[in-house]
Amino acid sequence: MGKTVLIIDDSNTMRKIVNRSLRQAGLEFDSVLEAGDGQAALDILAAEKPDIILSDINMPNMDGLEFLKNKAADPSIKDIPVVMVTTEGGSEDMVEQSRQLGASGCVKKPFTPDQVNDVLGPLL
Repeated sequence: MGKTVLIIDDSNTMRKIVNRSLRQAGLEFDSVLEAGDGQAALDILAAEKPDIILSDINMPNMDGLEFLKNKAADPSIKDIPVVMVTTEGGSEDMVEQSRQLGASGCVKKPFTPDQVNDVLGPLL
């Protein structure tokens, strides 16, 4: 069975950029799921179990940190690795907070395919 990724970002354009970066990094996924915020992602996770999740931190409705808290509380999805996608000017405090909440890594925008591969490769 092929690998599945869930990309969570409130920007449709950013989700497409992340997806393209995965392909450019040589990380092929048979299925790419997309969610516009943490709540939509939890709804998807009720039915789908991706191999890895890439999540923005700053989103409306439910941000990435709140998503991590909710994910950690659900035994059926808590072990799926999450890589946070943050802006270059993003707060190191937010990155550290996401790690404390269970994030497996972080990729800073703008990122290169090599950076994506360096962070995601070991998790797949």
